[in-house]
Amino acid sequence: MRQFVAILSGLLFGAGLAIGGMTDPARVRAFLDILGQWDPTLAFVMGGALLVMAPVWLVQRRMDKSFDGTTFDLPGTSTIDGKLLVGSALFGVGWGITGLCPGPAVASLATAFVPAIVFVVAMIAGMILHRFALKP
Repeated sequence: MRQFVAILSGLLFGAGLAIGGMTDPARVRAFLDILGQWDPTLAFVMGGALLVMAPVWLVQRRMDKSFDGTTFDLPGTSTIDGKLLVGSALFGVGWGITGLCPGPAVASLATAFVPAIVFVVAMIAGMILHRFALKP
């Protein structure tokens, strides 16, 4: 059951990204270009996502377990430290340069979009490098 919920959630998320235009790097770059020819379309996509998720977060706070019976795995801290700031900056720079972030890049693999393939390979290499670099 858990795998079914995960697959269904991933498919729904990927479809939402594709329908909302989040997998189009040109549209993402136009959204980030606030001093040029700004395209606010993605702000509406993100706002729509927040409208859906806000009530869900309120319901989740009152639940001990998810609907499939598993416990929630939520972050245990809200500390803002150097690692968070550097990671956020790297994410933002990468998003601005490529027009892709991890979710839309993975969703774009379904269309064999070559820049997304390169992005995902580099992302996986970065994850592996991070694991080895910060090993205790």
